[in-house]
Formats: sequence, C-alpha cells, structure tokens
Amino acid sequence: MPLEPSRTVDELRELRELTGDDDGAQRVAWTDTWERAREWLRGKLDGLPLEQTIDPAGNQWWTLRGKTDRAVLLGGHIDSVPNGGWLDGALNVVAGVEVMRRLAEDGEPAATVRLVEWADEEGARFGRSLFGSSAASGTMDDQDDLRGRRDAEGTALPDALAEHGVDLDRALDARSELEGAAAYLELHIEQGPVLESMDLPLGVVLGTFGVERHLVTWRGQAAHAGSTPMDKRRDALAGAAKLALEIRPIAKRAGEGAVCTSGNVVCKPGIVTSVVETAEQLLDQRHLEGETLARMLSEAKEASERFAEEEDVEVEWSRIWRIDPILFDETLIGFADEAIREVAAASHRLPSGPLHDAAEVARAGVPTVMLFVQSLRGLSHTKLEDTKPEHLELSVAALDRLAARTVDHVAASG
Repeated sequence: MPLEPSRTVDELRELRELTGDDDGAQRVAWTDTWERAREWLRGKLDGLPLEQTIDPAGNQWWTLRGKTDRAVLLGGHIDSVPNGGWLDGALNVVAGVEVMRRLAEDGEPAATVRLVEWADEEGARFGRSLFGSSAASGTMDDQDDLRGRRDAEGTALPDALAEHGVDLDRALDARSELEGAAAYLELHIEQGPVLESMDLPLGVVLGTFGVERHLVTWRGQAAHAGSTPMDKRRDALAGAAKLALEIRPIAKRAGEGAVCTSGNVVCKPGIVTSVVETAEQLLDQRHLEGETLARMLSEAKEASERFAEEEDVEVEWSRIWRIDPILFDETLIGFADEAIREVAAASHRLPSGPLHDAAEVARAGVPTVMLFVQSLRGLSHTKLEDTKPEHLELSVAALDRLAARTVDHVAASG
C-alpha cells in the first residue's frame, strides 16, 4: 500500500463533518463527541496487523511489532477546544494512521512502531492540559488538585474520567508505555504566522518554550472617583497598566522568540465611581532559553517594584505555574530537516510557543522532535484555522520519511 497523503486530507474532512458544527470542532476531551472521534479513529486502523490497547490514563495505542522491541512512537491528540479548528491535534494522529498503513504493508519493520492518541491534550473542560502524556511521562504530580477540579456544570474530574473508563488513582500506571521508547515524532500545525511569513510549507521544531506564569497582585486604596485628586490617589490599576506596557520592551530586549503577555486584570471594587483598590493581573512569559526566561522574569519583577513605588501601592507576586524550556533531540532534528527538504525543497528551524504532548515525552527522556506545517493567517483554536491541502499532503510525506529514517536509526543503534 503506497503512501496516500491526499487520503489524510479526506479523512480530516470526514472527521470535521462527524464532530464539528457551524462554530468549529467540538471534540472536547471526556465528552461523547470526543469518544465518537476516538471510535472513528479506531475504525481507520481496523484490519491492520496492529495490537490495540488503552492505557490507565486513557491514551490509545496501536503497536506494529518490529525486529526489535525498541520503539519509534508517532503521536498526537484528537481532542479540541470548544469551537476549535479542524486540524489542531487531529492532523497529528490522522497523518500517523497513514504512515502506519504504509509501514504495515511493507512487512515487519526494522524496529517496533507505535501510534498513540494522547488523552486530553487541550485541558479544555477541566483546565488541566497534557493529561494523558503527563501521566505517561510520570510528571503528573498534581493528583490532589485534579481530584478537586470541576467543569462549568460542577462535574468532578474523577467522575468524568470514570465515565470513560479511567481511574485517576491509576493514571500514573501509564508510565509503563514509554518503556523501550527510543524516539518520539509528532506532526502539528504551526498555530502561528512564521512559516507563512517566510512562504514555507514546513519547519522543524527546536523545542518548546519554557513558561513562567504568575499572578501579580497590586494593592492600593479605594477612594471616591469624584473627590480624590489625581496626585493623591493610590490606584492599583495604574501599576498593573504600567507593567502591561513594560513587558513589551522586556520581550524585545530578550531577543527573537521572546513573548510576554498580560492576559487579564481583575479590578476591585470594580465600579466606575471608585479608584481601584486591588488589581489582580495574570502574566505569562515564554522563551526557549532558560537563562533568558529567568532574566525576563527578573526584569518584570524589578519593574513592578519601581511602578509600585511610583504609584504608592503594594505589589505581590505568586507563581501559578512554570515549566523549563525543553529542547528536542539534535539527531532527530537533522532527520526532520532532511525529510522536509526532500519533499518541499526548503526547511526552517523554529521554536514552539505552545506546549505539546511532545514536551512531556521529551521530559521523560525519550529523544523527540516535531514537524510544523504552515497555518494560514497564523490562526488556531478557532473555526477559521486552516492549512492549504497541498501543504497538508507535504506534511504527511515528510512525517513518513522522518519515520523511515528514525526506524532505521533505532534499529542500527541496537
């Protein structure tokens, strides 16, 4: 069976019709629509000589046994955000299906190859991203927090998991699935504008950004908006506003790839007739180099202290979450570059701002690489998300060639 990249595009459209509506994709994890998508995926692999299993974290696995038990993993996720795009996540696994078809037809591969569909990459329903992959990597250390999480309707996460056959207390048993894993390959839409701006269809991902995410709380003094002179005010929002603007030059000084975002500010008492007493500001900073990310955070904290003094308010920082930068495997990056140049002539290396399941697999010590395919207008997590069909086909061909190189490398290295 020769590789048919156009079939992947047709199947992605089929999935869109099955699990989407006029507002976009609705494959939110731990819902009936998500389960329908997973059943559809299983059907696409029926008839192939694959071993199919579902691990304790809900991840689906298909295994094609090779001449060595050391395994090359192809992975992605089929869940989406509400009103999401038709390609985010789904491309990863549907392209993987096509590669598995080609490998199975060619007979016993030189190394074992496994396709994995990770459970709940997006975290859209309960706010916990990378659920299945973090369980498999062993980094899921927040199970006490997970037990208390509820969705917008009040359903507890453990109850939702149980409806889909997953016991939260056993989720970490999925760690056994990465035993013997020698490489992990993931294809994804870029979700950004870089490749389109360069008029390139494909790129190689160097790694995923480190992230520093904080709640910055500013405390001033509530006072009447009509009777308090401007120079007598202790306006908490003024400090938050200054920091929101200052993070732009901080990112610029940090160099290419640095991003800083003030995503939300909640003001109290939050009425038009009062000076703001408390402003709670969310700050997200990302970079591929750990030292640069630390410097960005330090500069933001120093700036906040300066602004607090200028506005006669207090400022307090509380870390919400952080993750170190994760660099992908140099050998696999080289293989990916070669695969892309063979199918598309030119390649480009770039970091990933968003996190992916690949980051969790890399954290577990498995050599990892990702391919990006161009996103039109750089849009994702919206029904407007799109990629040219010819670029999607090129991405499937590149993934297949990358998989072939990696299988031969794993087999040769014992």
